[in-house]
Amino acid sequence: MQKILLIVIITILCLSVLPAQELQTTAVPFLLIAPNSRASAMGESGVATADDAWAIFWNPAGYAFQKGSEISMSHANWLPALGLSDLWIAHLVYKQPVEELDGIVAASVTYENLGEFQRTLNDPTPIGTFKGYEAALTLGYSTKLSKTVGIGVNTRIIYSHLADKGTGEEAGRGTATGFSFDVGLLYKPEHVLIPFTGIDLQNALSIGVNISNIGPNIYYVDKEQADPLPQNLRFGVAFNILNDEYNSLTTSLEFNRLLVNRDTSAKKADEFYKAFYTTWTGGSLAQQLRRFTTAVGIEYWYGSPKLIALRAGYFYEDPRAGNRKFMTFGAGIRYDIYGFDFSYISTAEEQHPLGETLRFTLSIGWGGE
Repeated sequence: MQKILLIVIITILCLSVLPAQELQTTAVPFLLIAPNSRASAMGESGVATADDAWAIFWNPAGYAFQKGSEISMSHANWLPALGLSDLWIAHLVYKQPVEELDGIVAASVTYENLGEFQRTLNDPTPIGTFKGYEAALTLGYSTKLSKTVGIGVNTRIIYSHLADKGTGEEAGRGTATGFSFDVGLLYKPEHVLIPFTGIDLQNALSIGVNISNIGPNIYYVDKEQADPLPQNLRFGVAFNILNDEYNSLTTSLEFNRLLVNRDTSAKKADEFYKAFYTTWTGGSLAQQLRRFTTAVGIEYWYGSPKLIALRAGYFYEDPRAGNRKFMTFGAGIRYDIYGFDFSYISTAEEQHPLGETLRFTLSIGWGGE
């Protein structure tokens, strides 16, 4: 039955992608999938290292400290361990400085292909096929509040097409539309030299915070069965511990948490404005803390200008709140205005849905000097 297929799709994506919060699930979890190879290779951390076009996902405030234009695209076969060749996700992003707005504007498109499914009757009799897909269009803007603080905002239109018609008594058509917005801040200190090291904190330290996917619940059938968006908080710090003519070494630490609260007994989710505080009210302090995921990453660049990068990271989620644990690796190369990056996810568990995920990213940037 079509209804069963929809449940299977949503369940697989939620369990494999979301920062689980003890049975808390959301609609459109594709909005939380790391888009670019660089941040993915660094343990899927990027809120404090948002210094390229992909800041639109990790922290739009990062644009405030950037120069020049850039266009970038990425592609990944999603959940490769499931063996579904037609399950993939692609992203495209463009950023452009606008002098009249004293900042940078950006736009991105995300498209997730869920493949083709067979529609059946209550018995296995096939009656046709349909394709599932999800997409989002995001527009962003960022500027500086001061010399040390940048702010960025995004607005987003979401479309989720899990089926092309309803089933039985269900009134919905298996599609949902919605909108959301993001807000982020990035702090970079002024010139402060660390004694005996020669390190200038202005060029070494950055602290970022971003709340993404803020918006009303969406529904596929009716409003009584609405699901929350994957409203998400991430904050972190990055530190450039080595930066000379030919070498650069950056480390990052990031914490991430889903801001969703669902009353499982009533099968209803709080609206986003309530979930901002209700998600913190249930459970002990220990339960609240284990709802955070942790990501650490390291990136080394060689060359003048930067030529070759090596990256690694680790992602951790408490076993009682999802139990995702994986290592990440990657590399990148830059030549003139062109850049190419890839990343790889390695899991200890065999046949883990995220295991052996490869991402590829191609970038072209100009006017940054």
